[in-house]
Amino acid sequence: MASDLDTVRVLRALFNDMPRAPQGLSPEETLAWVQKSIDQFDGGDMAYMLEHITRSSMLDIVLRLREDGYLKDDVAFEEIIEQLGTPDGRKTFMDRCINAQKSADATSRLIHRAKRAWSDPPPLFSSDPTLLQRFVRGELTGPGPLYAEYKAREDVTEIGVLAEAPDGIHEFSWGFVVEDQGAWHFYISDVWRKGTVGCFERFYSAWQQATLSHPVDNQGNHLPAVPLGLYMEDGIGSFSSLTLQSCIDTPDTTTRQWIGEVFIDRMLPLMAARVVDEHYDFPVGLQAH
Repeated sequence: MASDLDTVRVLRALFNDMPRAPQGLSPEETLAWVQKSIDQFDGGDMAYMLEHITRSSMLDIVLRLREDGYLKDDVAFEEIIEQLGTPDGRKTFMDRCINAQKSADATSRLIHRAKRAWSDPPPLFSSDPTLLQRFVRGELTGPGPLYAEYKAREDVTEIGVLAEAPDGIHEFSWGFVVEDQGAWHFYISDVWRKGTVGCFERFYSAWQQATLSHPVDNQGNHLPAVPLGLYMEDGIGSFSSLTLQSCIDTPDTTTRQWIGEVFIDRMLPLMAARVVDEHYDFPVGLQAH
């Protein structure tokens, strides 16, 4: 196990140039100080949160390597401590981690391809027809138990994406949709429980696969084309699985009907199944944006 001293040293190296509240402040004063520091951070509050999450991830990686990897060697550990103390050093370390993960993922995919024949996973979920029709009619359900579960997550609380409950919430058995001025943000419970961050690019590939050429559902039936002016965005900004964005703030009823009866009912269940299946490989040529 990594010692407490190891943990403190890595923390100091990683966060030495991040703002820290002075000692002796009351809880209220500390909160105000932190909020001011976040507001003044280069790039704003989202940049602050992403930087904090990135450095916390590096902390986990280094401590794991200290326990059972090459950093058990004291000399190597000292070198990493020194490296993590500078922005360039942290970037170099993170680039190495990303490249190592890509190599591991590619090897894993090759092994899985060799072990089994390719097959499509079954749809991840289905939607209550009554709730689908309510969605098509624009009738909100409001927040329910899945919204409460997601909002209570530590990473969601830390980033603050749902600090205030949105007005437009449609909750289903599989998750919920937040509707906001021509945008629909999809939060899928099976996805956030596995870690939403790792699914952004896979959802983009799943959308391309589902909409390019002649799209079909899991039964092989052809799907209506995506309505003009509707496009998919990754869920990074809203910390969701994905977002469907319309070019206009108040889309017509045809667009809403397509989202409910085609996308939610027939496309999204298979897209989500492909995303969360770690053995599923998207066809070659579907490039990340």
